[in-house]
Amino acid sequence: MLKLYQYALSGNCYKIRLLLNQLGIAYECIPVDIHQGESRTPEFLTMNPVGKIPVLEVSPGQYLPESNAIIYYLADGTDFLPQDRWERAKVMQWLFFEQFSHEPNIATVRYWIAIAKIADQHQEAIAHKQALGYAALQVMEQHLTKFDYFVGNRYSIADISLYAYTHVAEDGDFDLSRFPAILAWLDRIVSQPNYLRISAK
Repeated sequence: MLKLYQYALSGNCYKIRLLLNQLGIAYECIPVDIHQGESRTPEFLTMNPVGKIPVLEVSPGQYLPESNAIIYYLADGTDFLPQDRWERAKVMQWLFFEQFSHEPNIATVRYWIAIAKIADQHQEAIAHKQALGYAALQVMEQHLTKFDYFVGNRYSIADISLYAYTHVAEDGDFDLSRFPAILAWLDRIVSQPNYLRISAK
């Protein structure tokens, strides 16, 4: 059985659980307390030398870190990853966008404000990252005014990746009411078969 080493409130971990649930694949969650340094132990570093969650144990001793690499691996050969060469490249475009322009800003601010509750220590950085986060959301909004989904106008891991932190962006004091196309897209994701909510478990 697949084993997911994770912190449940992490959007990067949630996107994997969402896809696994929608694929109907059984898996075991192994909690990693990032606040207690459990991702920095010698044992964990043998699985991911970077010392970050999530990590998927595909088979005994075979570990795959990086959330978007994991969902790409899981989606290969399924309807969640297009077979067309161009569309697969477009999926990769949005996965890179999510990790470079979206997640570092929206996820980090959410973590400081809602999870670690240390916003008072990062006020200047929060303002900077919120500006960049809003810019990323505007790119998404522009796309979603024309299309229901991000690639091939059908639900894929590009949507799953971007959904993970967008749907909890308000935890980082982002005002999603400014983005009606994103809000409509969020509703479409919730309506997908075998949808799974993020939770602390």
